[in-house]
Amino acid sequence: MSKQPTAVRALTLGFLTGGRSATPLAALALHHDDPALKGSWQQWPMFSTPAGRGLLVAAAIGELVGDKLPMTPSRLAPLGLLGRIGTGALAGLAIGTTGGKNRGLESAVLGGLGALAGSIGLALARKAAGSVTGLPDPVVAVAEDAVVISGAARALRS
Repeated sequence: MSKQPTAVRALTLGFLTGGRSATPLAALALHHDDPALKGSWQQWPMFSTPAGRGLLVAAAIGELVGDKLPMTPSRLAPLGLLGRIGTGALAGLAIGTTGGKNRGLESAVLGGLGALAGSIGLALARKAAGSVTGLPDPVVAVAEDAVVISGAARALRS
């Protein structure tokens, strides 16, 4: 299988950030030593240190739990949406440094736009899935978790 273009991977990671804001960064942290992802992002303190990588993974795990709590605000609330766009841009920026060419700015923009689209699209999909299946929201949210986690891993391996 051939590698996906950097732009596609940035957009995909951004879109998935719309579902779980910390998961794409945690996926990058877990793939830190992958030679196929070689880029300057691997030298950033958040990725280059065990503590930084551990915090990114812990944040993702915390978000997976916190997302199911009834007091968790909507991902579409202004601050949450801005945070997702920023996190998507950061994931895009990181992946934009791979592949021998620095496409950081382009990839950051695509990651941020992907996060905006993913926030809206995945929120609508989650609501629709709950309506169609009659399953409680936390159960649908676990399915969304699986999609985001597997999608982020796939985007990094493709």
